[in-house]
Amino acid sequence: MADFYSLKIADIYKETKDCVVISFEVPVELKETFKFKQGQHITVRKNINGNDVRRNYSLCSSPLDGEWKVAVKTIRDGIFSNYAFNKLKKGDELLVMPPHGQFYVDVDEKASKNYIAFAAGSGITPILSIIKAHLKEEPDSTFKLFYLNRTVKSIIFKEEIERLKNNFFDRFQVFYFLTKEQRDIPFLNGRFDKEKLGVLTKTFIDIEDTAHAFICGPQDMIFLIRDELMAAGLSADKIHYELFFTGSSEEENRHIAEVIENKTDGTEVTIIDGGKEFHFIMDDDFDTILDGALAAGADLPFACKGGVCSTCKCKIIEGSVKMKVNYALEEKELKQNFVLSCQSVPTSKHIVVDFDV
Repeated sequence: MADFYSLKIADIYKETKDCVVISFEVPVELKETFKFKQGQHITVRKNINGNDVRRNYSLCSSPLDGEWKVAVKTIRDGIFSNYAFNKLKKGDELLVMPPHGQFYVDVDEKASKNYIAFAAGSGITPILSIIKAHLKEEPDSTFKLFYLNRTVKSIIFKEEIERLKNNFFDRFQVFYFLTKEQRDIPFLNGRFDKEKLGVLTKTFIDIEDTAHAFICGPQDMIFLIRDELMAAGLSADKIHYELFFTGSSEEENRHIAEVIENKTDGTEVTIIDGGKEFHFIMDDDFDTILDGALAAGADLPFACKGGVCSTCKCKIIEGSVKMKVNYALEEKELKQNFVLSCQSVPTSKHIVVDFDV
């Protein structure tokens, strides 16, 4: 069952001309339920003009802050982002799912590690939470942030980042890159590319001494940085990333078409959720387990429906599926039969899916 709780808006303010920051009031009896790790996100739910709208937003506060804050950047035709920016106010209530997600590494107060992070635009939100947690709880660790924006005025949380730099001046460095505004240093102008990353990995980043790298932003940027860091010698298990949005390539579109073409019709599905079983037969009108289950009346956790957030993660106990895309699950999870129900197309006549694991 998708567990949502009604939370009151404690505060809401404009951080930039197209971004609002929302703070939630979490009552004492729910504080344990809403405990979170740095880098995790929440799912918010709101009925807007008759539509059940769900969106994921990363917490920009750290677990040490004692508050739950997210940044919502407006996008063209964004149903929830425009609602939040224009109509949401202090005292209103939203349905919120407790924090979840795997975009973090555990904090170790005895550690002495060097971390790096790359962010673009609103991708700073989970990164900021991660930076604050490690700097405050690991007094011997360092962090370098490479942050891409259009202009200085569009930099989200710039004041907070500068405060962190002042408070941890010997352990935290930040480099701002701008695409629509010229800097005095030419290197800091424009997007990340192979040439820039080559310079960074040779001069600003000590690959051998880097414990972990965190990346958050558009798909193309993430995969470029990941590949260049690996080419420079950083092992894949030290690179962690979270996509905010994706765009399907021609290759992905061909794969999706092939998966749909090989769908098994009339699959009998058993959903295990909240200790109870829900049975239905896949309708020809729906490709994925999630869509089929929702149409049959199941109440399951989901948010992005794009294979990005992992809110709908579940485990295949019996039967088989093929996923259209997967941007959220790691190789070790795939080997354990975890899938994203929003992307899973049945390839057997009977499937048992467990959402409780």
